[in-house]
Amino acid sequence: MSVSNSARAFVLRHTRLQDVSGLAGIRLHLADDVLALWRATQDETGDPDAPLPYWAFAWGGGLAIERYLREQPELVAGRTVIDLASGSGLCAIAAMNAGAAAVTAVDIDPFACAAIAINARANGHRLTVVCSDVLDEAPPSDVDVILAGDCWYEASFAARATAWLQRAAERGMNVRIGDPDRRYLPLDAVRRLATYEVRSTTDLEDMARTRASVYEVPGPA
Repeated sequence: MSVSNSARAFVLRHTRLQDVSGLAGIRLHLADDVLALWRATQDETGDPDAPLPYWAFAWGGGLAIERYLREQPELVAGRTVIDLASGSGLCAIAAMNAGAAAVTAVDIDPFACAAIAINARANGHRLTVVCSDVLDEAPPSDVDVILAGDCWYEASFAARATAWLQRAAERGMNVRIGDPDRRYLPLDAVRRLATYEVRSTTDLEDMARTRASVYEVPGPA
């Protein structure tokens, strides 16, 4: 997809390229104040119900996935990868750093899609950005690995994301998710692989310093 010039300009105007504590060799365009950016998003779109700008921060689950891929690059090296609900593009960029052959980052928010493209370029990578809700579609058959960070903060979206990821795992894809054990994460449906101490770039959830885990969504028995 081509990122709109207005979305790109908005992201660049309201963020700054910076290092993230705990990340090795990744820089992201991030914001300092989630509520101020949320108000700016509402003004820009004319929508008082505009979603929170999740794309402008590094969250615990994504940080855990980045750490995991540094330790286990063979999961994605030479393979095709989807990063679901990509946000800033952190997990997608981490997959590229680990040697993925091709990465597609998926998000529904046009500002997130702009941020993903901007951040990928800032880190020297090219990837595909899909700005669409794919959760009512069948998972693609030509993908080896699916990553999903921080999708379990709201009940309805968490349920849809979990069901889609389970369908992908049942079709033989390697599915890894990252989350600081939010209330809507179905712990009985996943297998914990690793846990990390991470530091989110926002304290919106009172979880700036927290433990976040990477899980496998099991495939066929």
